[in-house]
Amino acid sequence: QVQLVESGGGLVQAGGSLRLSCAASRSIFSGNVMGWYRQAPGKERELVASITSSGWPNYVGAVKGRFTISRDNAKNTVYLQMNSLKPEDTAVYYCNVRDANYPWGQGTQVTVSS
Repeated sequence: QVQLVESGGGLVQAGGSLRLSCAASRSIFSGNVMGWYRQAPGKERELVASITSSGWPNYVGAVKGRFTISRDNAKNTVYLQMNSLKPEDTAVYYCNVRDANYPWGQGTQVTVSS
C-alpha cells in the first residue's frame, strides 16, 4: 500500500524556520529520488527540492540557500528544513517520488506571516 504522510507545518513569522517530515511506504521510498513539492493558493503544484537515494540534493532556485532536504533511509522518511521563511513560501507542502505518479498525501500547511 502506497502511503505518504507529511507533518511539521504551521504558522510562522517571516524569517522563521520549520522542519517538515514525510514518512513514506518502504515500497516507494527505497531506491527512489524523493521530492518535496508545494502548492500555493491558485497556483499549480511545483517541485522545490529533491534528493537521490544516496543523499544528493537538488533545489529549485527560489529556495536555494534557505531550504535543506535530507532523508533517513532506515526510517523511510524525508525531511525539509526551511529557514529564512518568506510570505511567498506559504503553501501546502507535499512529498512524493520525483517524476512518478503515486497518490499524493494530505500535505502539510505552511503559512508565513509578514
